[in-house]
Amino acid sequence: MEVENQLARTWDGYVDWRGKPALRSKHGGMRPVFFVLVAEVLENLAYLANASNLVLYLSEYMHFAPSESANSVTNFMGTAFLLALLGGFLSDAFFTTYHVYLTSAIVEFLGLVILTIQAEIGSLKPTKCDPSNQNIPCRKVHGTKAAMLFLGLYLVALGVGGIKGSLPSHGAEQFDEDTPQGRKQRSTFFNYFVFSLACGALVAVTLVVWIEDNKGWQWGFGVATLAVFLSIPVFLAGSSWYRNRIPVGSPLTTICKVLIAASMNTCMPSSTSSKVIVNMTTSPSEDLASEDERAVENEKIMNTADSASKSLKFLDRAAAQNSASGMLKCSVREVEEVKIVLSVLPIFACTIMLNCCLAQLSTFSVQQAATMNTKLGSLKVPPASLPVFPVIFIIILAPIYDHVIIPFARKVTKSEMGITHLQRIGTGLLLSIIAMAVAALVEIKRKRVATDSGLLDSTRPLPISFFWIAFQYLFLGSADLFTLAGLLEFFFTEAPSSMRSLATALSWASLAMGYYLSTMIVSIVNSATGDSRHKPWLSGENLNGYHLERFYWLLCILSVLNIIHYLFWATRYKYRSAGTNK
Repeated sequence: MEVENQLARTWDGYVDWRGKPALRSKHGGMRPVFFVLVAEVLENLAYLANASNLVLYLSEYMHFAPSESANSVTNFMGTAFLLALLGGFLSDAFFTTYHVYLTSAIVEFLGLVILTIQAEIGSLKPTKCDPSNQNIPCRKVHGTKAAMLFLGLYLVALGVGGIKGSLPSHGAEQFDEDTPQGRKQRSTFFNYFVFSLACGALVAVTLVVWIEDNKGWQWGFGVATLAVFLSIPVFLAGSSWYRNRIPVGSPLTTICKVLIAASMNTCMPSSTSSKVIVNMTTSPSEDLASEDERAVENEKIMNTADSASKSLKFLDRAAAQNSASGMLKCSVREVEEVKIVLSVLPIFACTIMLNCCLAQLSTFSVQQAATMNTKLGSLKVPPASLPVFPVIFIIILAPIYDHVIIPFARKVTKSEMGITHLQRIGTGLLLSIIAMAVAALVEIKRKRVATDSGLLDSTRPLPISFFWIAFQYLFLGSADLFTLAGLLEFFFTEAPSSMRSLATALSWASLAMGYYLSTMIVSIVNSATGDSRHKPWLSGENLNGYHLERFYWLLCILSVLNIIHYLFWATRYKYRSAGTNK
C-alpha cells in the first residue's frame, strides 16, 4: 500500500534537478514553463542579433563577396540547427534536457566572448578597405584571424544546436500527456515557444542591430553575450519545479538494431513476417521507468501498428522468431517504434524546401534592402532590421491563434486539436509559395527602378522604399509560425517517448538542411548559368547585376512541386498520439 501511495504521488520516469523522484504536487505544469520561455527569449535574442546582420558584417568588415557572405551565413545557421540533432540525441540517451541546456548555453557564451574580443581589437580583423588609397589592398580575412572568426561562430553554432535540441522538449515534458488538459497546455506551450522566439528576435533585429550599425559590432556582440549569460540564471530559477525525464539509452541503437535485423533476416529463407513475436514484452535493452508507463506507450504504438505495418512490412522480419543473431533479437514494440520514426521522415523531408525559402530572409533579402531607401522619416533603418515585420506579425498572431482560432476550430470540428499538425504545416508550405512569388515581383520592380534611374551600375541607394521587401517577409514569417510550431508539436507527440528529444530536433534539422539546400541551389544556379558569354545569375559585387528574380521564380516552382509531394504523404499519415483524432 505504501509503495502504491508513493507511485501515486510521483511522476513515473521523471526526477527533479537533484535526481530524486519528481512529485506530482510540486513538479511540472505551467509554472516552470515560464522560466523556459524567458530563457528562450534571451537565447534567441543573442543568436538572431548576429545571424540576421552577419551577412553585412562578413561583407563590410571581413571583406567577403556578397555571394560568399550569403553562403557563409547559411552554412553557419545550417550547422547550428543541424547540431540540434546532437542535443536531442544526448538528451534522450545520456543526459537530461536540463543538463544539456546548461552545458550548451555555456558553450554559446564562450563563442560570443571570442567574437566580441575580435570585433573590439582592430589587429584581429583585416585592414579596412579604402577605395581612395590603392596602396592598401582590400583582402578577405585569412590565417589566424579567419580561424578566430570561425572558431567563435561555430562554438556559437554548437551551443545553439544543443539548446534548440533540448529546450523545446524540456518545456513539453512538464505536461501530463495522459489528460486532455495536459495535452492542450502542451499545445499552448509550443505556440508560445514560437512567440518567445519572436520576442527575442524583435529585440535582436531592432535594438541590437541598431547598436551594431551605429555603435560598433563589439557592442552588438557584447549585448548578445550578456543575453546568453543572463539566460542561465533565469533557467536555473525554475529548477525547483522542473520535472526531468530520465534518459533511457540511445534511440539510435534501437533504430540500427531493427534495420540490421530486418536486413539479415530477409536473407534467411525461413524468415517470414508471419513468424513475428506477437507479445509486447520488451527486450533487455529497453529500460522504461515503470509498467504503467510501458502500458501507455504500448497502447499508443499499437494505435498505428496496423497502418505502419502495411507500409513498412519488411521491418516485421526484425522480430522473426528465428532471428539471425541473438544480439539482434527485436521485440514487436521496438519494431513498431522504428516504423513510427520512419513514417514521419517524409513529412520532415517536405519541410526542407520551405526552410530553403526562409534562408533568403537572412541573405539576399537583407542585401536587397541595403540597395534601397531605408529611411523612415528622419530615422535610417538598418537593412538587417527588416525581419521586424514577420516578427511583429508572429507576436500578434500567436496569441490570437491559441486563444481565438484554435478554440473556434475545436467547436467547429468537435475535436481536441481543432486544427491538426499536418494541416498547420501545409498552410505554412502554401504561404511560402506565395512569398517567393511576391519576392520575384518585388525584385523585378526594384531592378526596373534601378534601370529607370540610371543607377544599375551604381552603389547609391535606389529611390524605392525598403517597405516593398516587407511583403515577402510578411508571408515568410507567417509560414514560419504555422510550420515551426506545428512541426515541433508533431514530432514530440508522434515520436516514441524514448526518442522525443531527437525527434523534436528534426524540426531544427529541417531548418539546417534548408539553409544547406539554399547554398547548394545558389552554387548549382551559378554553375549552370555561367559560361564564357554569360555571367552567372548570382555573381558579382553589385546586387543590381544579379538575376535574383529568376532565382526567386525557381524557388517558387520548386515549392509548388514540394507541396504536391507533401500532400501525397500527409493524406496517408495516421496519427498515433492521443487527442489528435478526437
